[in-house]
Amino acid sequence: MATQLGLYNGALLICRERFLTALTDPGEPCRLLNYVWSENGVNACLEMAQWNFAMRTISIIPDPSIQPSFGYVYVYDKPADWVLTSAVSEEPYFRVPLTRYFDEAGYWYADLQTIYVRYVSNDPTYGGNLGAWPESFDEMVKAYFAWRIIGKLTKDENEQARVERIFKAAKLHAKSRSAMAEPTSFVAQGAWSRARQRFLNRRDGGSIGNLIG
Repeated sequence: MATQLGLYNGALLICRERFLTALTDPGEPCRLLNYVWSENGVNACLEMAQWNFAMRTISIIPDPSIQPSFGYVYVYDKPADWVLTSAVSEEPYFRVPLTRYFDEAGYWYADLQTIYVRYVSNDPTYGGNLGAWPESFDEMVKAYFAWRIIGKLTKDENEQARVERIFKAAKLHAKSRSAMAEPTSFVAQGAWSRARQRFLNRRDGGSIGNLIG
């Protein structure tokens, strides 16, 4: 199970540095890692892809205290745990994407009383739960932290390049594993396509169904 200290030591292993015994250890490596952590290093990793383990789906209604002066009628507050939007829909099964909306300055704007949003969350029960991270994502975060601090630990450009390659490979692997875990999806049928299909069905008079029967 991933922990903050384990994350730090994984990063230091990549950097070929000594392990920490606590998050308060003296020395440059611990100070640098704490800085990356405090500067939302984990959020930066969550923002790199649509990680299925961190995905959250909500319905959201407009904020009545905000009245747009023009354009879309309603304004919706982004949740405090929002990191990256995956999909916005006008119905809860996400079969019909919502294309007429704005994403601006911490809010969504649209014309519906309720919208449905799927997003990457940093909530402690979603992406913020280190213990629930897949191994591939855990390794990517360690590599990201290592990449962030290696330039301060050494001026050796070859060593810096080595750590960067490790991070890029870990990122590619994590994104690939996340994509493999997604269920098979199909492109939604457009309005023109649906209308054409109804026309063909009427023209055929149900002949296909009769042949099957």
